[in-house]
Amino acid sequence: MASVTFDHVFKRFGDVVAVNNLNLEIADKEFLVLVGPSGCGKTTALRCLAGLEDVSEGQILIGDQVVNDVAPKDRDIAMVFQSYALYPHMSVFDNMAFGLKLRKRPKEEIKQRVQKAAEILGIEHLLDRKPRQLSGGQRQRVAVGRAIVRNPKVFLFDEPLSNLDAKLRVETRANISKLHHDLQTTFVYVTHDQVEAMTMATRIAVINKGILQQVDTPQVLYDRPDNLFVAGFIGSPAMNFFPATLRKSDGKLFVDGGTFNVQIPEGKSAAYMGEVDKQIIFGIRPEDIHNPQFAPPGITVQPVEALVDVTELMGNEIFLYLKSGEHNFVARVDPRSRYQVGDKTQMVFNMENIHIFDRETEAAVR
Repeated sequence: MASVTFDHVFKRFGDVVAVNNLNLEIADKEFLVLVGPSGCGKTTALRCLAGLEDVSEGQILIGDQVVNDVAPKDRDIAMVFQSYALYPHMSVFDNMAFGLKLRKRPKEEIKQRVQKAAEILGIEHLLDRKPRQLSGGQRQRVAVGRAIVRNPKVFLFDEPLSNLDAKLRVETRANISKLHHDLQTTFVYVTHDQVEAMTMATRIAVINKGILQQVDTPQVLYDRPDNLFVAGFIGSPAMNFFPATLRKSDGKLFVDGGTFNVQIPEGKSAAYMGEVDKQIIFGIRPEDIHNPQFAPPGITVQPVEALVDVTELMGNEIFLYLKSGEHNFVARVDPRSRYQVGDKTQMVFNMENIHIFDRETEAAVR
């Protein structure tokens, strides 16, 4: 078992900086997820850790050992790729055992390790089958099992669920989380899917354009994003953003969005007094916009007039796509709500859970 450290790591491809001064410490036995949009540098960072890419500058440590010049096979890591990369002519047993055979481990040890890994993954009845006889989810578990038998210090996962259907992704997310709990090993997991990140991670590192934006627990990233990018990336549907101005009147603070004017609760206004008369970005999540009839008790609400543009009934909730002047936004409302496209209605904003961002720097104002 081991910690992982990225110490001022750069990775350049010609003039392109794929990883830009990455500083990140991953604790022993932690489940850390690197998340960000396609092309942000998260997979490149993982490949540098695996030794599949050379670091342009900086150091990567596994435990106390600098591994920049250590061959991938000697780093004591195991990687599960987006492509399962199973040998089609080999049985499941032989696919899982292949790496151990290359290392000339004793036959009995190989058998025990494969059997144990298969039992953990629930595929012990598949050991005699060929990959073509397996479903996508079963192949994915074989690929994970091939990594488990290595008993590595660090597991690396590069978007392993992207080839699975929606139902199987949910099931496999739970299986990988349980696997981490059972193995008590360091997991570093790359995905562009923030739902995967939120449901699986001990901590999440959000990356954009090669730069680490914020690293923290899923709940902190959701509740207290450091900047506009993190706020918009974490959460589904994404946070609503409105260009606005902070105004002060009669000692009270208001968000002036042009077509709406909502008061900030007195308990929160002190943090924003330095932004009065400045142009800001006002953020509020869809789940904090309510049908007034079903607004939760005990919250501070402000009314906003809106026009219903699209409705999406999800069963346990309704997504409303709304317009207020030139502003488009999404609300996540109680399924008992009754709205039709074209309805003029009044929604209420939960002002306890608002976010304010500097328009120029895009940094959160707190």
